[in-house]
Amino acid sequence: MSQNSPSVVASGGRKTSQARVRLVPGTGTITVNNRPVEQHLPKGPLLTVVRQPLAVANAEGRFDVLVSVVGGGVVGQAGAIRLGIARALVAIDPELRSPMRKAGLLTRDPRKKERKKYGHKRARKGFQYSKR
Repeated sequence: MSQNSPSVVASGGRKTSQARVRLVPGTGTITVNNRPVEQHLPKGPLLTVVRQPLAVANAEGRFDVLVSVVGGGVVGQAGAIRLGIARALVAIDPELRSPMRKAGLLTRDPRKKERKKYGHKRARKGFQYSKR
């Protein structure tokens, strides 16, 4: 994509969350589901996670980020948004691929909740064994 393109769309996922991210040249506001990101993600560390790709690319204040995210909880949604922003920035400037890869921002986190097994209390914890 060239630098003068009007907007770039990318998607990201984490656990069961899916995010569609649109980067538009602007002032640096991040909007998630038509709300400010501070309202959607109440915890401070999650805001840091979402802004991480912009910090690596030195793009804070250069783009408005419009996000539509569905599914999962706030942690999964923050990870999905982070991946979407990173992919969109690489689509705008392919030179960013290497620093983004080094920071681990282009790898989708494959970890999901493990299913509960039959005969167990949880995924791995069994019932207590009593000999007598």
